[in-house]
Amino acid sequence: MRTLSMAILLAAVLSGCSSGKTPNPPVDDTPQTPEEPQTPEEPLPSGPHVTQGPPNVPEFEPAFPGQTRVPAIQTKTALQVTEIASGFRNPWAIAFLPDQRMLVTEKPTGSLYIVTPQGVKSPAVAGLPRVDGRGQGGLLDVEVGPDYAQSGLIYWTYYEPRTGGNGLAVARAKLVDGEQPRVEGVQVIFRMMPTLESTLHAGGRLVFTPDGKLFVTLGERSILAGRVQARDVKSHFGKVVRINPDGSVPNDNPFVNTEGAKPEIWSVGHRNILSAALDRQHRLWTVEMGPQGGDELNRPEAGKDYGWPTIGYGEEYSGAPIHESPQGPGMEQPVYYWDPVISPSGMTIYTGDLFPEWRDNVFIGGLSSQALVRLMMRNDRVVGEERLLTDQRVRVREVVQGPEGALYLLTDATNGKLLKVTPR
Repeated sequence: MRTLSMAILLAAVLSGCSSGKTPNPPVDDTPQTPEEPQTPEEPLPSGPHVTQGPPNVPEFEPAFPGQTRVPAIQTKTALQVTEIASGFRNPWAIAFLPDQRMLVTEKPTGSLYIVTPQGVKSPAVAGLPRVDGRGQGGLLDVEVGPDYAQSGLIYWTYYEPRTGGNGLAVARAKLVDGEQPRVEGVQVIFRMMPTLESTLHAGGRLVFTPDGKLFVTLGERSILAGRVQARDVKSHFGKVVRINPDGSVPNDNPFVNTEGAKPEIWSVGHRNILSAALDRQHRLWTVEMGPQGGDELNRPEAGKDYGWPTIGYGEEYSGAPIHESPQGPGMEQPVYYWDPVISPSGMTIYTGDLFPEWRDNVFIGGLSSQALVRLMMRNDRVVGEERLLTDQRVRVREVVQGPEGALYLLTDATNGKLLKVTPR
């Protein structure tokens, strides 16, 4: 871009010479390489949106075209859904080990399993701390450390029982493999503060970045005492936080020099983020649960305020209003929102080769929508939406991309299943 600008500037200067004559161009005997033909972009989808119910808050208009209800799209590749394993009690997360075995968490029981690609499940990994498994609590996300080959470290989030209530915690430990797998050297590296008695909205997704930082998504605990802290930098509630793998605070975090602020905070004003992933440019994207209406796709940036509970596109489950307006000064708009909701949980941005038509599309697990939600993106905007696997009639809790480019899902049920999606 800089070279182009200089070329344009030079042309302007030359054309404006006082002689009024165009100088003779210098002779260039260098053989010219023909330009490669440009592949034209596919036209944007058009037509009706995905079939869904009427909005709960129709008086709230989108802030820009394409912020909600974009045209429906349809995957051309026929899909094969294979059951890898079952018998999980409300599983929550998947993480791949280097040998393609999977770590799978079981939310209410606090159990962690190792599952082979063929579906053989290990005994529960021993040594994990006790969890508060009530409501939306329990053992949540799990990730393999970026230095796992050297350290053997895995990381997980869970509802930690505490005096006076509970709160989300992030722990790490060395995974010791074997007939009875276990973890050793458990270390809690982050605790959501303050402590509050609530079984709702703690968030809990983990995302490692290529520069070795760790994003943790946090909810605002749902009850009013927590909700009102979502935009308050003195509280972790309703935030995305960014830490180093040992729990220390990166010195370039946006609030490290703000008096009284929690220095781990990256962004504020979130409700309950249960979906998070990086794109090819290593930028964080999240999808958060709205109330009745107002699930949001965001790209949280350092120091920015995403508005909850001051602005949003939903209402209370009772039908009572929450927001006077869906927009407000100093507060960010979602890239996309759903009303009615999809109830998002789990997220991946597809980079594999098995489904070329899906490249750089966003995939989100849908709970109440009982679907795998696909978003086609163009220039950081949503241009098409699809609801996949609706014939399965399952609550999709988790979606990750496997090493070979397949999608792996967890269903949220007392007999939860691990599913694999490939081309038929």
